Formats: sequence, C-alpha cells, structure tokens
Amino acid sequence: MAGTAGRAAKAMRAGHQASAGELLELVRSGRATTRGALQQATGLSRATVGQRLDRLFRAGWLREGAGGPVDSPQGGRPSITLEFDDEHAVVLAADLDTRHGRAAVVSLSGEIQAEHHGSLRIEDGPDAVLGELGRWFAELLEKAGQRADAVCGIGIAVPGPVDTDTGKVVQPPIMPGWDGYDIRGRLGRAFAEHAGIESAGGAGSATGAGVTRSGARIPVLVDNDANLMAYGEQRTGYPDCSAFALVKVSTGIGAGMVVGGSIYRGVDGGAGDIGHIRVGADALCRCGSYGCLAAVASGGAVARRLAESGVPATSGSDVRDLLTAGHPEAMALAREAGRQVGDVLATVVTLLNPGVLMIAGDLAGTPFLTGVRELLYQRALPRSTAHLDVVTSRLGERAGLVGAGALVVEYLYAPERVEERLAELGV
Repeated sequence: MAGTAGRAAKAMRAGHQASAGELLELVRSGRATTRGALQQATGLSRATVGQRLDRLFRAGWLREGAGGPVDSPQGGRPSITLEFDDEHAVVLAADLDTRHGRAAVVSLSGEIQAEHHGSLRIEDGPDAVLGELGRWFAELLEKAGQRADAVCGIGIAVPGPVDTDTGKVVQPPIMPGWDGYDIRGRLGRAFAEHAGIESAGGAGSATGAGVTRSGARIPVLVDNDANLMAYGEQRTGYPDCSAFALVKVSTGIGAGMVVGGSIYRGVDGGAGDIGHIRVGADALCRCGSYGCLAAVASGGAVARRLAESGVPATSGSDVRDLLTAGHPEAMALAREAGRQVGDVLATVVTLLNPGVLMIAGDLAGTPFLTGVRELLYQRALPRSTAHLDVVTSRLGERAGLVGAGALVVEYLYAPERVEERLAELGV
C-alpha cells in the first residue's frame, strides 16, 4: 500500500483535487486517518473532505474508530479516527493445482473465514473444474455464515501463464483444454447458478464476471499461481521488501515476482516461467521441448525417477509425502533437484537482485533447499547475495488463496475503481 498511497499527495502537489477514492486510499494505507490529516494531505477544505467521506460512509466502506491525536496544536477534543470497514464484504478465492484445488471465503483484511480442499483434476477441463468450483464457493459461503450478495469479487490462481487483460491462460503446458478458455465467464456463471443469484453474462466486461451484486458486476480476476503465492507471501510477511521472488516447485516449476509492491508479469504475463529454461539435459518436457528445467528438477520429474527405481510415486504431492516420511532416495533426489534449480536461480538472483527468495511447493523442504543454496551461493556473485534471504513459505498451502484475495481487494479499492463503483451504487 505504501507505494500507491503516495499517489494522492503527489496529485495534490500537481493541483489535482483528491477524489473520494484517493481519500480512501490514504485511510487504508494509514497515511491519513482523521479528517484533519486528510485536509492536510490533500489541501481540500473541511467541507469538501466531509462530502467525499460521506459517500464512502454511505457505501459502507468507512467507519469511525476510537479517538486519535488532537489535530490542533492549541489542544481540544481528540479527533475521531477513520478506518476501512473490512467487514462490509467478502472475497471468494481459489487456487488450482494439477490434481487438487483449494477454495476459501476471505475477508477484506485477508483472513480466511471458511476453506475447502479437495480433488480437482486440471486435465478434466475448464468446464468441469470451474463448475465444481462454483459449487464449492456456494457451500463455503453457507459455512462462513455469509450471504451471496456479500461477495464483492472472485480471485483464482491457475498453474499456467495468464494474459491478465483477458483472464485467459495462454498455451499452458500442463493445462490441456484451457488455452484461451473464458475462465471469468464460466466461473461467474457457475457461482451464480449454485448461489442462486442473478446472472448477467460474461461478455463485454474487462473482468467478465457474469454475476451481479446490488446492481454492480462482481469481477473475476485470474492470475498465475506462483504470482499470487508471491503476492500473498510478500504482503503478509515481507511488506517492506521491494524486490521479492518466489519459486514454486511442484508438478512443474514457476516463479512469481513482486517488485515495488506490485506483481511483475512482463509484457503479456509470461514472466517467471523458469521451468522452461534449457539446462542442457535431454529429457522431454511436457511443453514438447527437450532439456527444460521442469523436465529434470520438478516434483513430477523426481516422481518419475523414483518410479523408475520401484518407489510408488506419480506426482509432486507423492514426493512430498515421501520427503515427510524421510525416504532416503526421495531426499537424495530432492537435493539434486535443488542443485539444478539453484544453478538457474543464480542467474535470476543476479538479474533481479531480490531481498527475499522464497522456495515453495511440494519439494520445499530441507533437502531441496540445501541443494538450492549450494549452487546458488556458488554460482551467483557475492554482490547479488549479500543481502539475500533464502527462505521457505510462511503461508504454506494458503499462499495462493491469500494472494488471490489481496489481488481482488487491491483491484476493487484502487482510487479510480472506487469512483466507478460509487457511481454504480448511486452514492
């Protein structure tokens, strides 16, 4: 929030009159939490600040808190603080992997109110998978004690590259049948069907939700799973880290990067796809090429090597279970996979110079992490690793859910979108 919160003050210096959305951003960021502080930050008159705040109160997005510091140096009564009301709505979040899915009802402050985890095979295709997610969402709302009209947005993480302008995955190596599919529209319709609310169709909207709430369209935002895991982990555990990288090693390998408080996606959503960097091996990758990092060092690759030696394993989750049980061959192969990934990460670290490099996913245990550190610190320049922390996930399997929820909240309460939504609500 700190990076975006400065926009209002900068705009004020340029002679711009702060909008209600910009006042809300100042309150949410903690930069100005009283009427007097908002006047000082924006240069607006007391009456104008009051008018802007009145719209936010009527929308139910602001509330008054306890008395704050006295605004005037001459003393007087303590000023009333202003708070973002994080109880006025909820977000639905989902995180899809190749063989299972996770869904949750998430508060606007990021707390998970209800959660479900179950088998959901990505290869069954988008129509079946998203239809089942819609059912999960409806059941989770009931479990959380929330009404369907409390939902203000839906966020979903998928294991493939995403064009965030359209919400469609683009040539995903491990998502057969999903390329170019209208995820937003289908998920919106599935939720509407199971929740028993009005469907408005998915076409013609930047976020194509397909459902409406109090006359306003519910947005559906889609992003890559590693991106959203990185976003959730950075915001909750490392908010002051200006360059944060997360590598997810499960069935495949992908990376998410948060730079300056925002997800870095590249020009068309392809940033972070390190699983398809060539490493000189002759193994065939699921993308159709030979020698990709994912073909030799992913959870799927380790599972294949274990299976070849007679150990029952078919996926990254099977490898995770073996590692948890201390299986010696699985631990040895995980360490070797970590060394191969660490060799590639030496280049990533030299290029990005992150403050935190987080290892997540099925293989993110001590053997794999040890292997990563061995090669990373051996190959990267000391200058690139002098201030680098190599860590494992704090949020674990919830990281994608937290990131998806945060993505929706930041989208909905960005200043320009606040103005659009207030107009839709008629306040």
